[in-house]
Amino acid sequence: MDTKRTIKSQYYAALAMLQQAIDACPESLWEDPGYESPFWHIAYHALFYVHLYLQPTEADFFPWEKQQDGYTSLAGDGDREGEPYSKEDVLAYLDLCREQVEKQVAAMDLAAESGFYWLPFDKLELQFYNIRHIQQHTGELYERLGTAEGPKVDWVGTARA
Repeated sequence: MDTKRTIKSQYYAALAMLQQAIDACPESLWEDPGYESPFWHIAYHALFYVHLYLQPTEADFFPWEKQQDGYTSLAGDGDREGEPYSKEDVLAYLDLCREQVEKQVAAMDLAAESGFYWLPFDKLELQFYNIRHIQQHTGELYERLGTAEGPKVDWVGTARA
């Protein structure tokens, strides 16, 4: 069994499902103030943690070039300053995360510690944790789409780069 190939496949599948949600989101829902966290912010938040947790350690993390302060957490959503990310920006970040999956998983020591003091497990478990986080927020966005427009997204079981 090629564990790293399997991990990459599941990252790509989870990211493909997130992309479907982003692509299907109508402009009226992208920044809808009727939700505690706007659609764009949930998508960005999920991607930020994909990007972060693929790095060997917190110290190895270099933020995305368009990262804005206060946008990584969903807590205190009303405290953000600056402009919301556009759909194009979030999709560009998603592409960067796909590149990071390919690069970082290939180089990863799956038996090493997570590299993040607040996550007391190894790199292999961190990958499951990270993929589940993507899926949690993707499910939230799918539900929002279903309520607003009707389902327009499909399940992705496995995927390749």
